[in-house]
Amino acid sequence: LQESESDTKLDGETASDSESKSEFGGSSPVPTSDDTPEVLNRALSNLSSRWKNWWVRGILTLAMITFFFIIIYLGPMVLMTIVMCVQIKCFHEIITIGYNVYHSYDLPWFRTLSWYFLLCVNYFFYGETVTDYFFTLVQREEPLRILSKYHRFISFALYLTGFCMFVLSLVKKHYRLQFYMFGWTHVTLLIIVTQSHLIIHNLFEGMIWFIVPISCVICNDIMAYMFGFFFGRTPLIKLSPKKTWEGFIGGFFSTVLFGLLLSYVMSGYRCFTCPVEFNNDTNSFTVDCEPSELFQLQEYNIPVVLQSVVGWKTVRMYPFQIHSIALSTFASLIGPFGGFFASGFKRAFKIKDFANTIPGHGGIMDRFDCQYLMATFVNVYIASFIRGPNPSKLIQQFLTLRPDQQLHIFNTLKAHLVDRGILGSLEDA
Repeated sequence: LQESESDTKLDGETASDSESKSEFGGSSPVPTSDDTPEVLNRALSNLSSRWKNWWVRGILTLAMITFFFIIIYLGPMVLMTIVMCVQIKCFHEIITIGYNVYHSYDLPWFRTLSWYFLLCVNYFFYGETVTDYFFTLVQREEPLRILSKYHRFISFALYLTGFCMFVLSLVKKHYRLQFYMFGWTHVTLLIIVTQSHLIIHNLFEGMIWFIVPISCVICNDIMAYMFGFFFGRTPLIKLSPKKTWEGFIGGFFSTVLFGLLLSYVMSGYRCFTCPVEFNNDTNSFTVDCEPSELFQLQEYNIPVVLQSVVGWKTVRMYPFQIHSIALSTFASLIGPFGGFFASGFKRAFKIKDFANTIPGHGGIMDRFDCQYLMATFVNVYIASFIRGPNPSKLIQQFLTLRPDQQLHIFNTLKAHLVDRGILGSLEDA
């Protein structure tokens, strides 16, 4: 009852809300229902609704974590496929909300155009990725080389086709609603497709950059829920009445500790730390390299203030663990705002969840609202503090140039090295 009263207060309508309800049809766009499996309902029938929800969420969470471990074991190709599937499902859940509003006027083409724009944006982003990471393969195959050369022009032509189709679909008296849904589709593409594309880029930097951030968000979600469930007393934010300060703080410290431990374990395995690269000889992905300094144990001095507490003067740890503190801190302090944003969105349309795909959890988007924000941060973090020039990519591009261009670059580089005294010292050695 308290939660219902809170929802009523938070969702109090203004004049503009009433006008919108009149224009869009007035009813809740996406009805949600309890989709808990009958087996769980029977097994937990004697429990109160609070504890029943706790057990349902817990069992399904363990199932999802198990599935996560399985796809990690299956390798990067499977991970990329799963990311694509999650992206499509999240897009479907958000677009369905808009479609249920839009469909009430039987206006043409919205669903078709939404999926067409999804196809166009994916073609653009993944075409850029293929050209960047599989440059040698693209140059080796004539059709791929042509598609790569004119990739952006083809992408723009495809988008223009959809744009013209939208203009031709405009119906008198409903222009405003149609442009509203046009913007809905594009914002959804920006949030879902762009950020899922960044997840793929993070994966190519090394599976550790994919697994650790995602795991930190999962850990924070679980521990914040646990601390809030057992100790929560102080409301955190009105958008999510069930969120508490106790859960928020407990989730933060748990996630930082978890990030340090997980990073320590994973930093010792090349399969996690090496960049995911494509081997042109075997036409397959390879994850093998000499670990960079980021994943080599180093000795650090402990601050004098803490030495008396821990009893150590130095500690051996991987440099990546220091970066993991930044990742886990973001996952704990800023990442939840992705969930708050999603809560505000759902409240705006008076729905409980984006869908009922996962019992006790809602839709796929309900589980990935923080993950997309985290993926953007990781990509920016890598570009700002980690990534440098990639010699292998430069050599691949160098080898595709004409002989006269290669010779020109060789002479220029040789002259530069001689001027700096590097080439001479190497020849003397």
